[in-house]
Amino acid sequence: MSGGFGGMRRLAFALLVPFALWGSCASADYRITRDHGGLVDQYKVKYASIRDRGERVVIDGICNSACTLVLGIVPLNRICVTPRASLGFHMAYFDKSTTGGLKVMSYEGTADVLSYYPNTVKDWLSRHGGLTPDMKKVRNGPELWAIVDPCPDEIF
Repeated sequence: MSGGFGGMRRLAFALLVPFALWGSCASADYRITRDHGGLVDQYKVKYASIRDRGERVVIDGICNSACTLVLGIVPLNRICVTPRASLGFHMAYFDKSTTGGLKVMSYEGTADVLSYYPNTVKDWLSRHGGLTPDMKKVRNGPELWAIVDPCPDEIF
């Protein structure tokens, strides 16, 4: 009897392994398609978790504001951009719920965000007048690829 049960165990294991491998591959990419940002501290936690799990990040659309912190928290060699990618940068501001709905810039918050960015981002920002209250965008092309590598074809 135990021989038959062992065979069932091997069969169950053989059936589960491909699903386990597929599942780990499927979760290997975190895809950003339409992220307009939010609270900086929440993005720091989210991207640290993605970094610590060893996930890759595919920027496949809009990544604005706090979303761009991904570039300084997840290693750049695990991030790529598709032709649909765009990055948007601006100065940090206080949560509008605490300022009566007004956009009040935070110089301390801006310095904090800048401290996370890799040199590729800092160089681009420097060439474009630094962080200001207005959004500065970089889209697909050589300027974006100087910040982060384009994705390999198999990502599409």
